[in-house]
Amino acid sequence: MKNQTHDKSRRAILKGLVSIPVLAIAGYQPTSYAAMLSADDPTAKALSYTEKSTTEGQTCANCSLYQGGTAAAGPCPIFPDKDVAAPGWCKSWAAKA
Repeated sequence: MKNQTHDKSRRAILKGLVSIPVLAIAGYQPTSYAAMLSADDPTAKALSYTEKSTTEGQTCANCSLYQGGTAAAGPCPIFPDKDVAAPGWCKSWAAKA
């Protein structure tokens, strides 16, 4: 009996592992449906977030925290579950290395 239980558990793990390459090929992005950050958000206000930077040479797109690549908007760890505008800016801006 013990071998059958262990065997079923191993089979379940292997079935789960099969889904990983499928998700990678499909381009699964869990944050692709995040809501846009509003300037009225309390955290955004505290960090002086703006959707269009007024600081020369500093935008979310060239910040080391921005995770949106070349997209017009993308995630930022400072604002969980929200997308920020690539041309935006906040006090947490840090130059990409």
